[in-house]
Amino acid sequence: MASAGSIAALDLLAEKFGRLGGIGKRTAMRLAFSVLDLSEEEAEAFAEAIVGAKKTIHCCPVCQNLTDREVCPVCSDPTRDKSTVCVVQDTKSLLAIEKVREYNGTYHVLHGLISPMQGITPDRIKIKELITRLAGDSEVREVIIATNPTAEGEATAMYISKLLKPCGIKVTRIANGIPVGGELEYADQYTLQRAFEGRREF
Repeated sequence: MASAGSIAALDLLAEKFGRLGGIGKRTAMRLAFSVLDLSEEEAEAFAEAIVGAKKTIHCCPVCQNLTDREVCPVCSDPTRDKSTVCVVQDTKSLLAIEKVREYNGTYHVLHGLISPMQGITPDRIKIKELITRLAGDSEVREVIIATNPTAEGEATAMYISKLLKPCGIKVTRIANGIPVGGELEYADQYTLQRAFEGRREF
């Protein structure tokens, strides 16, 4: 039951914001009030931007990165080193690595990590797409696994490395610089640079 003085439309808006990752109840309500402070034109533009993003952004057919183009800018860039594929959890991690400007290979975005406790099995992330891609691309010589150094990230890295062993592709893991439990999107560029320089072979 709604509390006295509650506004149904405002509560619904806050509820929708609350469904976004990392948004708590208080933050969701603040965001809802912020939307009410917008002019009608600004609110309509905001809503159109959300709908537009959902309609135009999709997974790159090559690397599964989010893009609004047929093929993402990294995969379509002829100057990138196609012999190296860096496997990351999500697009946020990819963007963090790109900011360092030390890596010039390509990527593969998993869109998640294996987590049996949360019901996330290998078939629910983009591992099958990675295997299919590597099977059809003889140019790839090394796969760098750059998942976060968490329990889920390590489990995912080990699972992928075991799948790739029979393929004869060198599999490395970023190491130094990223603390256990840390997340790539929050690491500074020097930490990420050391992580890539210190990667080890599985």
